[in-house]
Amino acid sequence: MCYVTLNNVGHCWAMPYADFLTELTRAGLTVRGFADLVGMNPNSITNYARQGELPVHLAFIAVLVAELAVHRLDYRNAMAKVPLAPKKPRGGARRGHFGGDRQASLDLPS
Repeated sequence: MCYVTLNNVGHCWAMPYADFLTELTRAGLTVRGFADLVGMNPNSITNYARQGELPVHLAFIAVLVAELAVHRLDYRNAMAKVPLAPKKPRGGARRGHFGGDRQASLDLPS
């Protein structure tokens, strides 16, 4: 494990989830607020609690937002400059069919 801070950004691949929550507290954010800020589903972020570690790209965002908040700089204006596009749904689901079709549709003449 590696703890990511502004002074220690070496070769780190993850941040402990508990430290991530500490950074969110410093920033005055909840997990849901952070998820909204970065355009993610809150459940996707809380799923990292089970693993115990958060990917470094999310850790960097949390640390930077916390540092800006501690210095009373408005991170929301800076983050608003990046447009968030909704992600495409993954999987084989199609409209009107829960879970999608496991077998490809065969368009055979009747």
